Amino acid sequence: MTGMNALFACLKDRIERDGPLSVAQFMELALGHPEYGYYTSRDPLGERGDFITAPEISQIFGELIGAWSATVWQAMGAPACFNLVEMGPGRGTLLADALRATKTVDGFHQAIRLHLIEMSPVLRAKQGAALAGIDSQCSEALWHRDVSQVPDGPSIIIANEFFDALPVRQFLRVMASWRERMVGLNDARDSLEFSLGEQPVKPHYIPVPLRNASDGAWAETSPAGLRIMHTLADRVTQQGGAALIIDYGHSETAPGETLQAVQSHQFVDVLASPGEQDLTTHVDFAALGRTARDAGAQVHGPTTQGEFLNGLGLPVRARRLAAGAIDDAQAATVISGADRLVGPSQMGTLFKVMGISEPAIDSLPGLS
Repeated sequence: MTGMNALFACLKDRIERDGPLSVAQFMELALGHPEYGYYTSRDPLGERGDFITAPEISQIFGELIGAWSATVWQAMGAPACFNLVEMGPGRGTLLADALRATKTVDGFHQAIRLHLIEMSPVLRAKQGAALAGIDSQCSEALWHRDVSQVPDGPSIIIANEFFDALPVRQFLRVMASWRERMVGLNDARDSLEFSLGEQPVKPHYIPVPLRNASDGAWAETSPAGLRIMHTLADRVTQQGGAALIIDYGHSETAPGETLQAVQSHQFVDVLASPGEQDLTTHVDFAALGRTARDAGAQVHGPTTQGEFLNGLGLPVRARRLAAGAIDDAQAATVISGADRLVGPSQMGTLFKVMGISEPAIDSLPGLS
């Protein structure tokens, strides 16, 4: 049963007025409603929140992303001014670790113009606090709601666990046609429930590899994710630079339904408490790659997070940190955090990494 929280009341009013919502419309409101949305009303991260991300698990993650960024900047010709952009920067931990690890790279910090893509006022405050002590040679951070608001110029863009939270549309193959999954009200009108649209949808909504799937197959698409990827690819192609996408998902477009909700580190009913739980899906890296290539960008990967981080030197950094630990307990924490990032049964295989770049950049660190 869906509790009569404030967002449910808003959703109910809209459904009664306009009819059932697509899954994408439901996700957009549940996550981004300006007053009651999940990401606009809370800090969801950490042990007291609902989930934890790689930068919060180990400082090594942000340090390696910093080293990656500095190397890419040098491959770009070390421009005197460039945009360093993070999309969905959480508490700012990744950027803080990345900047701390690169403060000795000659000219790098002086060239940075720092931009954060964040809708949550709660998280913007946390990000500002995390970045308050960074090298004074870096520019003051600027916040935006959308990457299109970032000024023109060469850019290095980081998107860690960003694409998984973008709205998706879901379709079910029924009698050789596709029907869209919708979110409506139950008969008692006191909770949300899934249903199928009455009319078949046109095939162009379905990814080409799935259009002839068997009955019972699900297809997921993220129009928002593809639009953003096209924007990123067009930006780096036309203005120079690269983008790094890290998320859980699959390397090839495949049938399946992956929408999930997490609350207090537990999987819960997707429709149970709108606005009070995280909603995510697995990222289709193949679809992102096709979009980036269509926009003219060079695509690197995807590869697994384990292969990527190990290729950047995670084992060496973990051993050095553990050797410098104040006691055995701290050393064990360092090693366990590193293992969690790259372990095949943890984040190492499920999470994928893909880079895109201007055509002149033939390879990217960890993705060659």
